[in-house]
Amino acid sequence: MNIARTIARAHRAARTTSKALRYRCLSGLIAVAVEQGRLIRTGDLLDRLGADDLKDGHRSWYGRHTAKAYRAMHLGAGAVRVWAQHRTTGRWIHVHVYTPTEPALYTALATYKATKHLIAADFARCA
Repeated sequence: MNIARTIARAHRAARTTSKALRYRCLSGLIAVAVEQGRLIRTGDLLDRLGADDLKDGHRSWYGRHTAKAYRAMHLGAGAVRVWAQHRTTGRWIHVHVYTPTEPALYTALATYKATKHLIAADFARCA
């Protein structure tokens, strides 16, 4: 079969798939790791800590603080990124994902003013 015809057939098939499937294919194994819980998004951590009442602006700034802390801890290297659907707008966005035990997640919790109360409450419960 002609290579041009094969490529055209693949492009035609790609145009007819759903947007969710296209982004899932772009993310590949990283999306699988996120679904299995081996990698988490910053929003997932906030939900687990009971901070789902934070505004979207505060949640995204927490993500930025986490990315900055990660780069500082890993000599400027960025975290792994995955395509995810925004929880309120439904748009597909690129977000960083981390291991659940990543120290940058908890450093950002302690340094960002909108999430400091989450760390303080957890420490008070442990004491």
